[in-house]
Amino acid sequence: MTVQTVTPTRRFRGKPRGRDLDPAALEELRTLIGDERTQPDLRRRDLLIEHLHIIQDAHGYLSLRYLRALAAYMNLPMAAVYETATFYAHFDVIHDDQAPPPATTIRVCDSLSCQLAGAAALKAELETGVDPAEVRVLRAPCMGRCEMAPVVEVGHRHVNHATREAIEAVLDTHHFHPEAVDWQHLADYRCEGGYELLGQCRAGQVTVDMLMQALETANLRGLGGAGFPTFKKWYFVRQEPGPRYCAINADEGEPGTFKDRYYLERAPHRFLEGALISAWAVEAEALYIYLRDEYPGLHRVLREAIEELEAAGLVEAGYIVMRRGAGAYICGEESAMIESLEGKPGKPRHRPPFVAQKGLFDRPTLVNNVETVYWIPLIWQRGAEWFASHGRHGRKGLRSFSVSGRVKRPGVHLAPAGITMNELLEEYCGGMQEGHRLLAYLPGGASGGILPATKADIPLDFDTLQEHGCFIGSAAVIVVSDQDDLRSAVTNLLAFFADESCGQCTPCRVGSEKMLTLLERDEWDAAELARLSQVMMDASICGLGQAAPNPVLGLLKDFREPLAAQHIIVKG
Repeated sequence: MTVQTVTPTRRFRGKPRGRDLDPAALEELRTLIGDERTQPDLRRRDLLIEHLHIIQDAHGYLSLRYLRALAAYMNLPMAAVYETATFYAHFDVIHDDQAPPPATTIRVCDSLSCQLAGAAALKAELETGVDPAEVRVLRAPCMGRCEMAPVVEVGHRHVNHATREAIEAVLDTHHFHPEAVDWQHLADYRCEGGYELLGQCRAGQVTVDMLMQALETANLRGLGGAGFPTFKKWYFVRQEPGPRYCAINADEGEPGTFKDRYYLERAPHRFLEGALISAWAVEAEALYIYLRDEYPGLHRVLREAIEELEAAGLVEAGYIVMRRGAGAYICGEESAMIESLEGKPGKPRHRPPFVAQKGLFDRPTLVNNVETVYWIPLIWQRGAEWFASHGRHGRKGLRSFSVSGRVKRPGVHLAPAGITMNELLEEYCGGMQEGHRLLAYLPGGASGGILPATKADIPLDFDTLQEHGCFIGSAAVIVVSDQDDLRSAVTNLLAFFADESCGQCTPCRVGSEKMLTLLERDEWDAAELARLSQVMMDASICGLGQAAPNPVLGLLKDFREPLAAQHIIVKG
């Protein structure tokens, strides 16, 4: 018997999986962005988000046709391009079977400050008054204009203290570009001594050790929220082998925070001098500025200010690199910001190593907040003792409080560190709004916890609030009155965290959604909420999941009677 061996026929697809590349789309990208064949730097991975912005700005959305072309343009897997584009809230990814969005988008801020000012009713009113084929109305997280709540963005133009009539007036003009900002230009800043310190540093008249000693004496700490001593951060980065980078985190997405925007709008060159001095101190190869996309007007301001510096020969062209965020609160976390700067989804890294050891492009990176570096020239000019001499109740320094909510004078109030809520309210904010009585306040934005009016005499500063289950963070104070619904307030905060979770770790991704579900019930199980909170705090990768339960735990601890008055039963 003869046995015949049959060799199976190998089958090949003949082409890669996925949809075909549209050559016309690739040519359009080359016209829009530049020709990558003659400018190979345009294919760098860290430019992916910038390229996505260019496409979105040109067309109003991101079609898969352009994403496929961009993947070919940058020689990246389509999966990497798609993952990054869909991670960020400000990118509208449209699939092949979907219609493009309407030409105009209205975004209604739904942060707690705007909710207290009637944003939900305004959004409902807008939805019934526009043609959905021409205009879409969306909710949006905090836009960093909490002192002017409610806030609405029409295209890229913000409407402060928004009303339907004011929004309709903007729609009638068809002028949806960012509002103009009146800022201090280079000549005026130099007239008051601007960039003298930078020049002294470069000339060797001021050494790094001298400057670090001044910052230590002034007790300048990280004002983005963590409060780490600035001079120590410089020291740790300097101990690492070069090359090194410096990155400024201007992505203040914490609901209730707007101080960085306030300073950048008024004195961008003071900020830039402080940033350049920080970069000089660690001998950085480049200075990166990561600015949130919710501040479109400031993108123009900083670009023009940097151009002034380059034209004056104060900085080498290209040394300062501007990068746009794309609507992700998580990118306020320093390692998530580094990932975003590299053109990736902004997911926090596991630590160690810390970004001071392996940060941007895997090199040691100094990360500072906008306000932190803003103070450096002033501290040197006026003296470290000047800054440290401010303070109350045993604290040292100044704090920029972003105050919003039920006060007569919301805004950025520069006050002594350690001031109490009662003192801040009466001396700086003009007291409570008419007909409102202080019920509660959030000392550090959405994640900083919540305290009752009976605890309004606690000094507000780093290290003073932890025993009460709170922290000052970026000093974003949101004031809640006896006219406000506590459950509505806390579910607003938890909905924000659930929406902004990057999804990387289960405790945060699932825990925030589960907690929101529990809070929407009329009967709260304190033991169940406490257990869930502990899991989130112990097991979440970054501060988002770790801090998300803070306002809930604050209500369970200090607000049982007010909750009962609002018909919420708390068991246990």
